[in-house]
Formats: sequence, C-alpha cells, structure tokens
Amino acid sequence: MTSSAEHTSERPEGPAADDVGDVPARRGRVRGRRAAVMAVPAAVVAAGLAVLTAEGALGVQFAISGMPFTVTATELNGTGFAQFGGLDEMAEGSPNAGETGGQVLVVTSVIKDATLTKLCQSVDLGGTNLVIRAGGGAQKVRASDLTTDSTELSGDAAFKNIEIGNDASTLDKAGPLGRGPKGVFSQQSDTVRIANLRQTNYATTAGVFKLPGLKLGFSESGC
Repeated sequence: MTSSAEHTSERPEGPAADDVGDVPARRGRVRGRRAAVMAVPAAVVAAGLAVLTAEGALGVQFAISGMPFTVTATELNGTGFAQFGGLDEMAEGSPNAGETGGQVLVVTSVIKDATLTKLCQSVDLGGTNLVIRAGGGAQKVRASDLTTDSTELSGDAAFKNIEIGNDASTLDKAGPLGRGPKGVFSQQSDTVRIANLRQTNYATTAGVFKLPGLKLGFSESGC
C-alpha cells in the first residue's frame, strides 16, 4: 500500500517586509498538507504491499524528532486492524523540519493485539546506526494498542473481513484508539498478517510492548 502526499496582501515597507512576506507561503504549504490528508488512499495492493500507521483521534501524543527509523519483522500477525492518513508534527524550530514546515504526511495503522517475529528497529545517526532486536527466539514480540506512523511499507499482506473506504471516524475493529478524523478515507479488518514486513516510520506507540531477548547496540548497517 502506498500513500500519496499531497492565499496575498500588500507587503509592508521596512525591515520587517521579508518576514511578513514569508508567512503566507509557509501557511500555504501547511494547508496543502492538511488537505492532502483527506485524499490519502489506504488502498490494499493485491500483490501484497500494505502500509501500517497518524494523527486525529488516535494521533501521536508527542512531537516527533523528524528522523525516520526502519522496522522489519519476518512476520506480523494482528487482530483488530485499522488504517487512515494523518499528519505528524515536529517540535517548533526542529532542525529536521527542512522545507516541510515541521510536518510529515503519514499513514497510521492501529492493531489492537499484535505479535511480531524477529523484530529489528534501526535509526541512522549519521555514520552509525542504533539497532534494536527482539523476538528472535521461541517467544515473539507482543504489543497491544500498537500504532505506527509510516511513510513506506512493504511485505506480503493478508486480511480477514476487510472493509475499504470507511469514514475514519466510524472505525470500530481496533477499539476506541483506532478511529481517525471525520471525512478521512480509511480501512479496517478483523485480522492482518504481513510476512517480510519492512516499514519506514516516524512514530510508534503501544499500550504494552513486550520485547523478549532484547538486544540494543550500534552497527555500521541498519535493519
């Protein structure tokens, strides 16, 4: 599954002219991204691509760093799945904002109960990678009320009793946390299975996150 992103007054004379002139342009970009949320298609590709994880009723409850991180697993199984588009916000003045206005257009996925096999998470720190691994043994990683805000995801996906095209505010399969903003395109299913999962995420939250066999360290390569 893929996601797709995405007025003047006279300028005063004097030293403040440049500052005032920049405001409409920045606001225009922000409004454009917010409008794009309404059109984010949470479509399922039959070949097996899916995107897991946004903002709104669910939204991330913190300012994101703006640094993407990679998550992989040989298999993800979940019950109670919901998905819709949204925006994540960086802290004011974040050096990672670039030309984005401090916002990232994402697809949010919510899974009520999930298990992951051979989980790997890595973030590029510039010259080295912080890598976390878990669930490589007999016990799998387990999470409840798992949410991920993603810009990319790949894998081989299968859903049971899927509904596509719902208004995000009406979703009910992933519980109260799995509802998004009114008027936003969404989908939900009773179960989800994704083999060879790979995500580019900007945020993850969970009510409970159990990581058996946790290993954390630095490496020249990520997941």
